[in-house]
Amino acid sequence: MTKLAITGKGGVGKTTLAALLAYLYREAGCDVLAVDADPASGLANALGFPPDLAAQIAPIAEMGDLIYERTGAQPGTVGGFFKLNPRVDDIPERFSREWRGIRLLRMGAVKLGGAGCLCPENALLRALTTHLLLRRGEVLILDMEAGVEHLGRATAQAVDAMIVVVEPGRRSVGVMGEIRRLAEDIGLRRLLVVGNRVRSDGDAMFVAQAAGDLPVLGCLPFDPQLIEADLKGQAVYDAAPEVVAAARAIWSRLVAQIPMSLLTTR
Repeated sequence: MTKLAITGKGGVGKTTLAALLAYLYREAGCDVLAVDADPASGLANALGFPPDLAAQIAPIAEMGDLIYERTGAQPGTVGGFFKLNPRVDDIPERFSREWRGIRLLRMGAVKLGGAGCLCPENALLRALTTHLLLRRGEVLILDMEAGVEHLGRATAQAVDAMIVVVEPGRRSVGVMGEIRRLAEDIGLRRLLVVGNRVRSDGDAMFVAQAAGDLPVLGCLPFDPQLIEADLKGQAVYDAAPEVVAAARAIWSRLVAQIPMSLLTTR
C-alpha cells in the first residue's frame, strides 16, 4: 500500500503530476484511488473523465444531507454538538466514480471558518481522510491545496510521502518552504520534490538548489500540449509523450523509495 499527498503553490502543476502518477500506478496493476482535495484542481479533467461522468462526482463537503446524516448537525454550524467521528467507510465506493481503472473522489472545501473550523463539514472530511489513509488498501493519491489542511498529527504518519511540486520561480519556492514547515509541525516523515514546467538545465538546477536537502525525484518539462489537453478535456497521460516519459522516470525513483512489493496490485 502507498499513500501520497501532492501539494505546492496554486497553478504549479500538482494536478498534472497527480494524474500522471495515477495512470502509472494503474499501468503497473495497482488499485488506484485519486482524491481531489483541492477545490480548484480539476483532477477529473486531468484524468480525462468524460464530462457527464465527472458531473456525477459531487464534493463531499457540499453534501448537506450526508453531512447531517453522519454528524447530526447542519452544514455551516459552528460549535454546538455533532459527531466528531462519523461513519465514513461507505463513502469512497458510494460517491467515487471510475474511469479507465482509476477511481476518483472529490473532497471539496469547508467554506465557513477555514479548513480548521469546528464544524460538521470539517469533522466529516477529517474522518474520511483518516479512513482513506489508515484503513484502505489501494494506492491513494491526494491532490491537495498548498498546505496540509486535510491532514493532522493522527494521520501524518500514514502518508508515505508528500510530494511538493515546484516550478522555477521565487513564489513557488517560498510556498515550498511554508509547506515544509507545516509538514514538520504535524510529523510528516518524508517530503520529496518534483520540478514542473522546466525549460532548461538552468531551470532544473534552480529547482535542485531551492530544494536544498529535500530529495528531488525529477522534473517535468514545459509542454504546450498540456494546455491543449486541458482545453480538449483530454487526459494528460494521452496528450504529451515527453511529459509522460519524464513522469515515468519520476515514478521509477518513487517506487525505488516506496517499493512495489508494498503496493496492492490486481
